Amino acid sequence: MFISKWKEALICLKAGRVTLPYPFVPRPTAEGFRGQPEVDGRRCIGCGECATVCPPRLITLVDDGDSRALKVDYSRCTYCARCADVCPEKAIRLGNNYELATSQKEDLTMTVNLKMANCSLCGKPFAPERLLRKTGEKLTGGEFGQEAPEWLSWCPECRKTKQAKALGGVEAKDHV
Repeated sequence: MFISKWKEALICLKAGRVTLPYPFVPRPTAEGFRGQPEVDGRRCIGCGECATVCPPRLITLVDDGDSRALKVDYSRCTYCARCADVCPEKAIRLGNNYELATSQKEDLTMTVNLKMANCSLCGKPFAPERLLRKTGEKLTGGEFGQEAPEWLSWCPECRKTKQAKALGGVEAKDHV
């Protein structure tokens, strides 16, 4: 029995390291691995598509006067990749980070703040500037020199009022 233990020890020494030095060295992830969603705040236009499709509702949009905050709570993320699939600007991608254990809840949240545009008629903030700029580019086909439609700078209430007046001469009451 003693000899068999020595044989086993020699086989192990000859083989070298057979285990990973985890947790000291992170385990490599496979290609196509779906880890923590990473939001690129420079590319996000604040459209809210990601918040609409997120099954656990961890992505929320909060409008607060002159800014819109895109808040992401990673503590409930299922890594389904729906947010990355629907993002029109590819501002969300799934990274390789899968170890989110922390003692601070703040470490599991992320916020992207976007400046809101004001309505050119009533002055109320109504949509992120980046979203309006991107919409204008799509409407004009990105052609140089062609301007976006005037109504793009109007809030939904002012659009309704203007449309009601144009269609039937009816006065819309208090931005219905």
